[in-house]
Amino acid sequence: MPEHVEVLFKDKSAMMRKLKKTSYEENMKRFREERGEILQDMLDTVSTASDTQEAAMQVGTAFADTVFENYAVKGKVKGAEHADLNLFMIYYVFPAILLTEHPHATELCDGLKDAWNKRFSHTNISYTDYETLYQAFRNKIFGIF
Repeated sequence: MPEHVEVLFKDKSAMMRKLKKTSYEENMKRFREERGEILQDMLDTVSTASDTQEAAMQVGTAFADTVFENYAVKGKVKGAEHADLNLFMIYYVFPAILLTEHPHATELCDGLKDAWNKRFSHTNISYTDYETLYQAFRNKIFGIF
Protein backbone atom coordinates (compact mmCIF):
# COMPACT_ATOMS: atom_id res chain seq x y z
CA MET A 1 0.00 0.00 0.00
CA PRO A 2 1.15 3.57 -0.54
CA GLU A 3 3.40 4.93 2.15
CA HIS A 4 4.12 8.54 2.98
CA VAL A 5 1.08 9.77 1.05
CA GLU A 6 1.03 12.92 3.18
CA VAL A 7 4.37 13.92 1.61
CA LEU A 8 2.65 14.23 -1.77
CA PHE A 9 0.56 17.09 -0.40
CA LYS A 10 3.48 18.94 1.23
CA ASP A 11 3.52 22.57 0.02
CA LYS A 12 0.06 22.04 -1.51
CA SER A 13 -1.06 25.60 -0.83
CA ALA A 14 2.12 27.17 -2.21
CA MET A 15 1.97 25.02 -5.35
CA MET A 16 -1.63 26.04 -6.04
CA ARG A 17 -1.12 29.76 -5.37
CA LYS A 18 -0.79 32.08 -8.39
CA LEU A 19 -0.76 29.13 -10.74
CA LYS A 20 0.38 30.23 -14.18
CA LYS A 21 1.90 28.41 -17.11
CA THR A 22 5.53 28.91 -16.08
CA SER A 23 4.95 28.28 -12.38
CA TYR A 24 2.94 25.14 -13.17
CA GLU A 25 5.78 23.80 -15.30
CA GLU A 26 8.34 24.51 -12.55
CA ASN A 27 6.09 23.12 -9.81
CA MET A 28 5.41 19.92 -11.74
CA LYS A 29 9.10 19.37 -12.36
CA ARG A 30 9.87 19.81 -8.65
CA PHE A 31 6.86 17.68 -7.66
CA ARG A 32 8.06 14.79 -9.83
CA GLU A 33 11.66 15.08 -8.64
CA GLU A 34 10.75 15.20 -4.95
CA ARG A 35 7.80 12.83 -4.89
CA GLY A 36 8.30 10.58 -7.89
CA GLU A 37 9.45 7.68 -5.74
CA ILE A 38 6.12 7.58 -3.90
CA LEU A 39 4.22 7.51 -7.19
CA GLN A 40 6.56 4.83 -8.53
CA ASP A 41 5.94 2.70 -5.43
CA MET A 42 2.19 2.85 -6.09
CA LEU A 43 2.74 1.93 -9.75
CA ASP A 44 5.00 -0.97 -8.74
CA THR A 45 2.36 -2.27 -6.35
CA VAL A 46 -0.19 -2.31 -9.16
CA SER A 47 2.10 -3.77 -11.80
CA THR A 48 3.28 -6.69 -9.63
CA ALA A 49 -0.22 -7.79 -8.65
CA SER A 50 -1.95 -10.69 -10.35
CA ASP A 51 -5.15 -8.63 -10.63
CA THR A 52 -3.95 -5.14 -11.53
CA GLN A 53 -7.41 -3.54 -11.49
CA GLU A 54 -8.09 -4.82 -8.00
CA ALA A 55 -4.63 -3.68 -6.88
CA ALA A 56 -5.23 -0.21 -8.35
CA MET A 57 -8.48 0.04 -6.41
CA GLN A 58 -6.79 -1.14 -3.19
CA VAL A 59 -3.97 1.38 -3.61
CA GLY A 60 -6.55 4.06 -4.40
CA THR A 61 -8.61 3.22 -1.32
CA ALA A 62 -5.60 3.25 0.99
CA PHE A 63 -4.46 6.52 -0.59
CA ALA A 64 -7.85 8.25 -0.25
CA ASP A 65 -8.31 6.98 3.32
CA THR A 66 -4.88 8.28 4.33
CA VAL A 67 -5.51 11.71 2.82
CA PHE A 68 -8.94 11.87 4.45
CA GLU A 69 -7.51 10.97 7.85
CA ASN A 70 -4.78 13.61 7.53
CA TYR A 71 -7.18 16.43 6.63
CA ALA A 72 -10.42 15.53 8.40
CA VAL A 73 -11.61 17.44 11.44
CA LYS A 74 -14.35 15.71 13.39
CA GLY A 75 -14.87 13.22 10.57
CA LYS A 76 -15.19 15.77 7.76
CA VAL A 77 -12.86 17.66 5.46
CA LYS A 78 -13.83 21.34 5.34
CA GLY A 79 -15.13 22.70 2.06
CA ALA A 80 -12.17 24.89 1.07
CA GLU A 81 -9.66 22.21 2.05
CA HIS A 82 -11.66 19.61 0.16
CA ALA A 83 -11.66 21.79 -2.98
CA ASP A 84 -7.90 22.35 -2.66
CA LEU A 85 -7.25 18.63 -2.31
CA ASN A 86 -9.38 17.89 -5.37
CA LEU A 87 -7.55 20.49 -7.44
CA PHE A 88 -4.16 19.27 -6.27
CA MET A 89 -5.05 15.75 -7.34
CA ILE A 90 -6.17 17.02 -10.76
CA TYR A 91 -3.23 19.39 -11.33
CA TYR A 92 -0.39 17.38 -9.85
CA VAL A 93 -0.99 13.80 -8.72
CA PHE A 94 -2.81 12.42 -11.76
CA PRO A 95 -0.66 14.18 -14.39
CA ALA A 96 2.55 13.18 -12.61
CA ILE A 97 1.47 9.54 -12.66
CA LEU A 98 0.57 9.74 -16.34
CA LEU A 99 3.90 11.44 -17.15
CA THR A 100 5.72 8.30 -15.99
CA GLU A 101 4.32 6.58 -19.10
CA HIS A 102 4.17 3.41 -17.01
CA PRO A 103 2.02 0.68 -18.61
CA HIS A 104 -0.32 0.73 -15.58
CA ALA A 105 -0.45 4.52 -15.10
CA THR A 106 -3.99 4.90 -16.43
CA GLU A 107 -5.14 1.92 -14.39
CA LEU A 108 -3.70 3.46 -11.21
CA CYS A 109 -5.32 6.81 -12.01
CA ASP A 110 -8.66 5.07 -12.50
CA GLY A 111 -8.29 3.33 -9.12
CA LEU A 112 -7.30 6.56 -7.38
CA LYS A 113 -10.14 8.51 -9.00
CA ASP A 114 -12.79 5.94 -8.13
CA ALA A 115 -11.59 5.52 -4.55
CA TRP A 116 -11.25 9.30 -4.10
CA ASN A 117 -14.78 9.95 -5.33
CA LYS A 118 -16.11 7.21 -3.07
CA ARG A 119 -14.19 8.38 0.04
CA PHE A 120 -14.87 12.11 -0.29
CA SER A 121 -18.60 12.69 -0.34
CA HIS A 122 -20.05 14.96 -2.99
CA THR A 123 -16.96 14.57 -5.16
CA ASN A 124 -16.77 13.57 -8.78
CA ILE A 125 -13.27 14.40 -9.95
CA SER A 126 -11.67 13.08 -13.07
CA TYR A 127 -8.18 13.42 -14.49
CA THR A 128 -6.29 14.55 -17.53
CA ASP A 129 -2.70 14.56 -18.65
CA TYR A 130 -0.06 17.21 -18.03
CA GLU A 131 0.11 18.45 -21.61
CA THR A 132 -3.63 19.17 -21.75
CA LEU A 133 -3.49 21.15 -18.51
CA TYR A 134 -0.30 22.95 -19.49
CA GLN A 135 -1.76 24.04 -22.82
CA ALA A 136 -4.90 25.31 -21.06
CA PHE A 137 -2.93 28.04 -19.29
CA ARG A 138 -3.01 31.33 -21.11
CA ASN A 139 0.12 32.80 -22.54
CA LYS A 140 0.86 36.45 -21.95
CA ILE A 141 -1.29 38.69 -24.10
CA PHE A 142 0.74 41.67 -25.31
CA GLY A 143 3.00 41.19 -22.28
CA ILE A 144 0.18 42.25 -19.95
CA PHE A 145 -0.69 39.02 -18.12
